[in-house]
Amino acid sequence: MSCTVHPSHPDVTDEMWNRIDAVIDEHKQIPGSVIGVLRMSQDIVGYLPVPVIDHVAHGMNLPPSQVFGVATFYSLFSLKPKGRHIIKACTGTACYVKGIKEVMSHIANKYGIREGDTTTDRRFSLEGVRCLGACGLAPVMIVSDDIHGNLKPDEVVNILEEYK
Repeated sequence: MSCTVHPSHPDVTDEMWNRIDAVIDEHKQIPGSVIGVLRMSQDIVGYLPVPVIDHVAHGMNLPPSQVFGVATFYSLFSLKPKGRHIIKACTGTACYVKGIKEVMSHIANKYGIREGDTTTDRRFSLEGVRCLGACGLAPVMIVSDDIHGNLKPDEVVNILEEYK
């Protein structure tokens, strides 16, 4: 294993650290594998807290600044916790014209989050995305893997209440 002493972090269990160690051990000899190791580590934890980034850097024998630079450069990675359900609201032209901002406003008012935020109970994260490729359903959002189209601001909360 890469490291037997793990940093303390409230969101990372010993079992998670052991899984991260296994990923590091499997990939540390492969040049250029840091993106894959970070992705798998994020899949394990749900996001990349700084102690995980430092642990990956140490295990891969890379400078922490280099690994942090990779984690902050790619939009795939999140340094903040995400909700159990990611709400991806399309902000493309068709959705914008058909009222996605009003839909997002209802979500913000009900759950106390704005675009880019996560609810304090980590139930939802709200992300604005440029286009979901479903313009015929505008305005549209994806919650987890479910597509919801032809959204009405006063109906969006009913949809979200189905996600626990």
